Amino acid sequence: MTSEFKLAPSILSADFSDLKTALNQCEEGGAHWVHVDVMDNQFVPNLTIGPPVVKSIRPKTEKFIDVHMMVIEPEKLVEPFARAGADNITFHIEAAGDPDSVIDLIKSCGCKAGVSIKPKTPLQDIIPILDKVDVVLVMSVDPGFGGQGFLPGSSEKVSKIKKLLADNSLNRVLIEVDGGIKLHNAKEVIEAGANVLVAGSEVFNSDDPVQTIKDFYQLSITKDK
Repeated sequence: MTSEFKLAPSILSADFSDLKTALNQCEEGGAHWVHVDVMDNQFVPNLTIGPPVVKSIRPKTEKFIDVHMMVIEPEKLVEPFARAGADNITFHIEAAGDPDSVIDLIKSCGCKAGVSIKPKTPLQDIIPILDKVDVVLVMSVDPGFGGQGFLPGSSEKVSKIKKLLADNSLNRVLIEVDGGIKLHNAKEVIEAGANVLVAGSEVFNSDDPVQTIKDFYQLSITKDK
């Protein structure tokens, strides 16, 4: 059967002087989500954007705004991003001293809650909170910069998480994959069990972002897992 998945173009790779065009391209291409990468130059070696940018794009799109916080002390930014208009807020398990309280805070703000895991972080670290989150975001690059190559072994990690969720009757939890996603490897990742793909440079650095988004959705994908 054909697998349904969501594409989440990352505006980190878009033209920051014209985000409205990027949002229009997401709309025209049929992308389900808009992904916002938040980096603090502390948890990762880069500095990107904050709640004011989310607030500025919220009135310009009806798409699901997916905020990925690569920051220390994520609890300090949950409420600002929620007020700005985020639909989902994902934090890193490696940055949270008390993951349960971060999840509770996100949900108390009316948002979906996601947890992200770096490539080298053991899966065991997220097992205690799997039943509380809505999204597990698998980093398929070392977080910090866009445009990196997809790390070998990432699809196998997705498969393991998929089985873990199935074994615990948590199929409602979405698996999102972020890092190095291209048209040539998207099928592999989705067939491994991913529900949401984040694509930045592949979309916004292409000659025709709208068509590239459509090309993702036109991939012929079957999923047996």
